[in-house]
Amino acid sequence: MDHSGVLALFDRDMREGAHPDGPDATIERVGRVVRQIAPAHGWNGVLWSDLDESTADAAIARQITDFTALGREFEWKVYGHDHPFDLGQRLVAAGFTPEPEETLMIVEVADLDLDAEAPAGIRIVPVTDASGVDLAARVHEQAFGTDGARLRARMLAQLKADPDAVVAVLALAGDEPVSAARLELLPGTRFAGLFGGGTVESWRGKGIYRALVAHRARVAVANGYRYLQVDALARSRPILERLGFQPLTTTTPYLYVPDGVPAAA
Repeated sequence: MDHSGVLALFDRDMREGAHPDGPDATIERVGRVVRQIAPAHGWNGVLWSDLDESTADAAIARQITDFTALGREFEWKVYGHDHPFDLGQRLVAAGFTPEPEETLMIVEVADLDLDAEAPAGIRIVPVTDASGVDLAARVHEQAFGTDGARLRARMLAQLKADPDAVVAVLALAGDEPVSAARLELLPGTRFAGLFGGGTVESWRGKGIYRALVAHRARVAVANGYRYLQVDALARSRPILERLGFQPLTTTTPYLYVPDGVPAAA
């Protein structure tokens, strides 16, 4: 893979040329910043910026003012190749809180092994209704130790407004949900995104995560996407590397919660 070429393509398709990732979300360009404005249960934040030492602080202040006026907490996704080099430090100085660093990993779908099947006793089923969403949110809570209320609201809104834009799946052991994951298909891009892959702790290490990646990759191929991309935490990165994903850069979410706005759980 041509790392620099694919990374430049990712920046153009998924960041500077971003499409809304959910119903009622909008993409706005403010100077040299591209951001998404979404309902409270959606993702609000900065996707791309092209700043330097002379423009960064004013751009940061503008985003704080605008999102505060909307009553939204928001995230500024800083990639390892973004400028200025001290953008993260400037965000912290402005009141943002950094979250754990992730690795942007990308693979050309043609290079993936798509034959990975679920282990014995596990079946993979689609999430198509509210009861399936509830099960996926329960897995999210158990796998990540966080409240699944926002995820639940977002998935329900996506299923209602544009069910073809997101493919959510559950891994079931009998009737017990043990893993869940999503694939987001954004029209007009060459990248399909893997999100939310989480497995209940007692079921990890059995090949379920790998099977869910392969399942979603097959869907991406069927829909004509060339690349899969994922922001991988340290726990997932070794599995994804074995599947053929390659690290291109890091990405760190910086979160800003305006005064009076409750932070998401």
